[in-house]
Amino acid sequence: MSIHLHRYPQNSLREQISTLGKSLFDRGLTMGSSGNISVRLDDGGWLMTPTNACLGRLDPARISHLDNNGQLLSGDKPTKEHFLHMAMYEERPQSGAIVHLHSTHSVAVSCLPDVNPCDCIPPLTAYYVMRVGKLPLVPYHIPGDPKLGDTVRGLAGKHSAVLLANHGPVVAGKNLEAAVYATEELEETAKLYLLLRGENPRGLTPEQVAELEARFPRD
Repeated sequence: MSIHLHRYPQNSLREQISTLGKSLFDRGLTMGSSGNISVRLDDGGWLMTPTNACLGRLDPARISHLDNNGQLLSGDKPTKEHFLHMAMYEERPQSGAIVHLHSTHSVAVSCLPDVNPCDCIPPLTAYYVMRVGKLPLVPYHIPGDPKLGDTVRGLAGKHSAVLLANHGPVVAGKNLEAAVYATEELEETAKLYLLLRGENPRGLTPEQVAELEARFPRD
């Protein structure tokens, strides 16, 4: 029996990818042809945004459709960072969608020399803990380097989001809406973190974090 990770037929998912991609682009969370989105299908395949595509101007009919081996079935050639998505999905069978952006504040945090590589952003708010949790930093690799996928694979089983050094976040969710919301929460918390640097802010206590994680599991 297949695990139903979403409730929508493929055409609806294509429209949802286009609508949410445009929303992210219009609000400045991604720019140019940066960023990519994928959704896992019930048959084990994927829908994925094409290479060199602008998330603000996606054509639903041209979104890449891959089989469960990652082979292109229809649509344009998938993003050259498709291996990042595949690595996350391999370790997270419960995840139904992934969003990868080059969002400004998250990238800024990834460039700082003194962030905790095991947890880049402290637990400043409840919603950050609920939607993102601990955010490990993935060491820098040149874009397209397959070794980056191997590094992400080593972290994805324990983390629904990772931050690529000097690059941007990769965020998984139980469905596309959840992945987008988590990515937005990460970006807003990164902005908040940068605003508070040097101010010795009061974060949530370990006990408060544990209570949130127990009551609001991400996926």
